[in-house]
Amino acid sequence: MDYRKEIYTKQKIYFIAFALIFILFGINPHDRFDWVLENVLTFIFLLILFSTRKIFMLSGLSYALIFIFLFLHSIGSHYTYSLVPMDWFSNFFEVSRNHFDRIVHFCFGFLLVYPIRELYMRIIGVKGIWSFLLPINIVMSFSGFYELFEWAVAVIVAPEAGAAFLGSQGDIWDAQKDMALATLGAFITMLIVFIVNLKYNRFFKKDLRESLKVKSFKPLGELKIREFRNKN
Repeated sequence: MDYRKEIYTKQKIYFIAFALIFILFGINPHDRFDWVLENVLTFIFLLILFSTRKIFMLSGLSYALIFIFLFLHSIGSHYTYSLVPMDWFSNFFEVSRNHFDRIVHFCFGFLLVYPIRELYMRIIGVKGIWSFLLPINIVMSFSGFYELFEWAVAVIVAPEAGAAFLGSQGDIWDAQKDMALATLGAFITMLIVFIVNLKYNRFFKKDLRESLKVKSFKPLGELKIREFRNKN
């Protein structure tokens, strides 16, 4: 079996498995309207992932990480994040807050930064240190975008569902903590990948050095604009 057939098989398994999970957790959610809001971006993401499955195949590992994250999100959207049954967690750590949303935000960075790195390396051709820093940057950007999306929905689209959708549970720094956890998760994964490459990739140190070299000593800005004008 060549790698394309292997990846196709894994794609089908993960898509079918998530479809079943999506249907299961879509049955009698705690708040139907909140469930719909929570899954708007999920639906868009899955549509993009499915429509590009043959044009650009991710690795089996990337699909597995995406599947785990979407599974966690499905649980949160079914119960609403602040009401996911986590008494065992709260009792063990002696906390009153439901931390399921914190766990999922951490997992957003921890699980999805690797597929993002794969996109960067295979499409843009990023190497060296930038193949670690830029994926973390994207995780931070998407985390910020999602907090803005939540705010817009809560204030403009559905004020009556705002509290359930935001899931801040009275914490005024909820958005900042969510973004920090996603960044921490992404950093940990990239650190693991960095160590693995350092140990097993004999070209890795060379790629690191090359990525830090200046590729062009010619300034941009007004000089580049002047160059454009002279060509025209």
